[in-house]
Amino acid sequence: MTMNTLKDVYLDQLQDLWSANKQSLEVVNELGRAASDKALSEALIAGANGISEGMEKVAELCAKHDIKPNGEHCKGMEGLVKEAKAHVLDAEFGDDDVRDAMIITQYQRMVHYALAGYGCVVAFANRLEEDGDGAILQKCLDDTYDGDRRMTDIASNGINAAAV
Repeated sequence: MTMNTLKDVYLDQLQDLWSANKQSLEVVNELGRAASDKALSEALIAGANGISEGMEKVAELCAKHDIKPNGEHCKGMEGLVKEAKAHVLDAEFGDDDVRDAMIITQYQRMVHYALAGYGCVVAFANRLEEDGDGAILQKCLDDTYDGDRRMTDIASNGINAAAV
């Protein structure tokens, strides 16, 4: 598709965001199963639920604009998912707390990518004055920030100290 307007960019990025969420969902579930810390495992389950909810919202917006959500493949998230698998799921750890610290690292890298994506589509939707899109996407962005802060708290208030 030729990008001629901000609306074209917005629609492209909605599809890219849906793809990023879809790719991260499976590995976040795997990270949750690999976590030994209960609070971390619960936070990852909540994160996976949030990713699913975000996918649903983005899919609804795509339908509203007569595009399919799966029209793009996000290569950026593909790389981050490969990194998470290599650095956590396929790696060997002599200590569960060290694994948990690495899980948080990889999860937050994926989350920060999602934050950038949501931030952009919120700005585009608001600039385009898309009726209701901005508010829906802002809620997804806020929820993603909340998950990131929760993960930082878990790391800062226990796991990182235990991994030392």
